[in-house]
Amino acid sequence: MVKKIIKMPDIGEGVAEVEIVEWHVQAGDVVAEDQLLAAVMTDKATVEVPSPVAGTVLQIGAEAGTVMAVGAMLVEIEIEGTGADDALPHHAAKAPPPVPEHVPVLPEQTASSVAQHSLSMPHDKPLASPAVRALARELGIDLAQVKGSGSAGRITRDDLDHFTASGGGAQSAAYQRRDGTEVIRITGLRRKIAERMAKSSREVAHFTYVEEVDVTELETLRSSLNVSHAERRGKLTVLPFILRALVVALRDFPQMNALYDEEAQVLTRHQAAHIGMATQTPSGLMVPVLHHAEAMDLWGLAAEITRLAGAAREGVAKRGELSGSTITVTSLGDLGGLVTTPVINQPEVAIIGINRIAVRPQWQNNQFVPRKMMNLSSSFDHRMIDGYEAAAFIRRIRQLLEVPATLFIEV
Repeated sequence: MVKKIIKMPDIGEGVAEVEIVEWHVQAGDVVAEDQLLAAVMTDKATVEVPSPVAGTVLQIGAEAGTVMAVGAMLVEIEIEGTGADDALPHHAAKAPPPVPEHVPVLPEQTASSVAQHSLSMPHDKPLASPAVRALARELGIDLAQVKGSGSAGRITRDDLDHFTASGGGAQSAAYQRRDGTEVIRITGLRRKIAERMAKSSREVAHFTYVEEVDVTELETLRSSLNVSHAERRGKLTVLPFILRALVVALRDFPQMNALYDEEAQVLTRHQAAHIGMATQTPSGLMVPVLHHAEAMDLWGLAAEITRLAGAAREGVAKRGELSGSTITVTSLGDLGGLVTTPVINQPEVAIIGINRIAVRPQWQNNQFVPRKMMNLSSSFDHRMIDGYEAAAFIRRIRQLLEVPATLFIEV
């Protein structure tokens, strides 16, 4: 038998160190070639590291949550054969598309580097991506009870859905007494979220401007278009209209569609509207980017919104779909509340926050009338944007939404 040291591979793109997010093996486990050893996170993405050899794990290099240098010992494995102890050069791990550094939060995606042949050796720990494991913890599901349908028995989100639909999952009594505490070490994606949010709050001079918008006429138009065209062209939500209003408003306010390089003291304005859309996923908040929104009609915007949101939630968004935003839109949908204070997506200088639509009384023609109202709660970088500019910009969006025909008038 020979002891082999598997080193932390070079992920590429200048990455010098990674954080151990999750171990798929422990000392004493028997592993097959290409079986996943660990999930590690760089500054841009989470990567699954497979084993280049089959054997028995003797020891792991560090605990989950530890930052490890590229080239350091990942695991030591005992393999069949003879010869002196030696460090085995690891083939490069396969990484999913990374998120650019200016995105405030990072997607916890996994590579598809799963064993391509059936595994004959036993596994004490079920095979699943970090995103699936996080969802299972949230649902209270023991992955050991779930049958995986993926390659080498890997558990997928569909497997979790089938498990819960068949009556599996955690059960709790409504009035059961509960004691104890849970200590959670902040690692991986959540730590990156915390770091990015703290950095943005620390370095950007945020201020938020809130404007009330009457979307009654817009909702009437949207309903009419859906009656006439939904079957053939797809159903429209209010979001494509808001993105269209944003695109039109940016023509008069190009300073909002810009990136600020603090180190170089340079503000770069963009003519193209590459709109980031903050999207909640099982792995955390992601910001897929709708590129060249200025070149799309309502149905084109709606289709791209649906496609990108689905790709983000399934963890299959490509590199180009997660980078290059020039301004971001964020919404909590029906949970949007009345007012929010969104955090800017550095190095952008503005973020548009959408609150929920609610029927509220408005004074018109000497009487109160019910109107569909929505607040826009948007934040700006006060270093680059003055309060007057921000107010004028949001009021322009309001004017476009309140008279929706103006969204399509070219002047």
